[in-house]
Amino acid sequence: MKLKNLFLTLAVLAAFVSCKSQYEILLTSNDVQTKYAAAFDYFNQGKYVKSTPLFESLSVLTEGTARHDTVLYYWGLSNYMYRDFYTAETNFDKYIEHYPSGTFASDARFLRIECLYRSTLRYELDQTPTYKAINAISEYVLEYPDNDHMQECKDMLMNLNDRLDLKAYESARLYYKMEDYLASGVALRNVLKDDSENIYREDILYHIAMSSYKYASLSVPEKRKERYLIFVDDYYNIIGEMPDTRYRRELDNIYNRVQRALGKNVADHSDREMTEKDFAKERRKVVREERKSKKN
Repeated sequence: MKLKNLFLTLAVLAAFVSCKSQYEILLTSNDVQTKYAAAFDYFNQGKYVKSTPLFESLSVLTEGTARHDTVLYYWGLSNYMYRDFYTAETNFDKYIEHYPSGTFASDARFLRIECLYRSTLRYELDQTPTYKAINAISEYVLEYPDNDHMQECKDMLMNLNDRLDLKAYESARLYYKMEDYLASGVALRNVLKDDSENIYREDILYHIAMSSYKYASLSVPEKRKERYLIFVDDYYNIIGEMPDTRYRRELDNIYNRVQRALGKNVADHSDREMTEKDFAKERRKVVREERKSKKN
C-alpha cells in the first residue's frame, strides 16, 4: 500500500514538473505561431501571470511584422488585468508611440490614463503621480473631446483634484493640531490664496478664525486686544460668506466672549454690519497706538 502511494506521488510530481517544463520551453521558444496561440489562450482563461511573459517575448519576435501592434497592446492589457498598472502604462505609452493610428490606439490612450489614475497615492503621500495623471487626463480630454469615456475622465479629474484639496487643507491644519496657531493661520490663508475654490473652504475659514482666536487668547495682555480684532475680521469673513455654516453656534459664542474681553456690550451691538465698522475703526486705533508706542 505504501509502495502504491509512493508511485502515485511520484507520478503527480512528474506530471507537475512536465507541465512546468512545457511552459518554460514555450517561453524560451522562437516558435511565434505556437507562442502567439498559447499567449491568447492563457489571456482568455484569465491566466495573466502566464500570458504577460509570453506577450513580452513575442514583442521582440514579432517586431516589424503585422502582429506586432496586437502583441504590444495585449502585453499592456495583460499587465493591466494583472493590476500591474505601472508596467501597463509604460506598455500602452509604447504602443501609442509606435502605432498612433493603430487598431487599438483609442483604447490604449484611455487605458494609459486610467493606469496613471490607478497608480496615484493616498493624499498623505507624495502627490507627484496625481499631478501627472491630471495633466494626462486633461490632455486626453482636449485632444479627444468626443471620446466615449468623457464622464469617466471627469470623475477621475474630480477625484484627483479633491484629493489635492484635502492634501493642502490637512497639511496646513497640521500646524493647528500642533497648537502653532500663528503658523496655522498663515498656512490656511495661503491655501485659499492658492486655490479659493478649495472644497474644504468652510473648514479652512473656520480654522483660520479659531487660529486667530487661540493665538490671541495665548498672547500677552498688551497684545491680546489687537489680536482679538483679527479674530473679529475672520469671524465676519466666514459668517458673511456662509451665514448657515455648521460652525455658526460655536463661532457666535466665541465672538460674544471676545466682545466682552474687549469691553464691548454685546447687547448694544446686535447690528452686525455696524459692529464690523466699529471694530475696523477700533483695530486701526490700536495699530496706531502700538506704532506710536514703538516710536517712543
